[in-house]
Amino acid sequence: MALGIEASLGDSIVTTKLDAIVNWGRQYSLWPMVFGTACCAIEFMSAAASQHDISRFGAEVVRFSPRQADLMLVCGTISYKQAPILKRIYEQMPEPKWVVAMGACASSGGIYDNYCTVQGIDTVIPVDVYISGCPPRPEAVLDALIKIQEQIRTESVLVDRHKDFKGILD
Repeated sequence: MALGIEASLGDSIVTTKLDAIVNWGRQYSLWPMVFGTACCAIEFMSAAASQHDISRFGAEVVRFSPRQADLMLVCGTISYKQAPILKRIYEQMPEPKWVVAMGACASSGGIYDNYCTVQGIDTVIPVDVYISGCPPRPEAVLDALIKIQEQIRTESVLVDRHKDFKGILD
């Protein structure tokens, strides 16, 4: 039995919160942009292939223009020379946007503890989900995508997500 305004509007009208309907659309239409610099990019290709099929989760439209993407997957080692490029690409993505650090190199520098390798991309751009492994399995990529979708479901469309982030290039 419907109560309130829904009772007078009939069965053709559904009321919901703005956050719920906008986030439902966002979480099932993620457009990833792959910043692939090493072997983790090959593992992402496997996640997009037919055996693992990332399209089941609504993220099959891989974009190679940051202006058309809302999910960045950083796959591989990032050097300090590449860091400004990574930051520029991140800044060109429209809001809201999410970032996944894929693999040990993107998450923490991996085995490359030297003067030229960024020890985690979270010093350059904000990261939402980290994927461990060297290289991580395609199933881990799908798990990260599900975690991003769960994060989107709980967000508010009125809150600026990363306005207080300060990286090493700021």
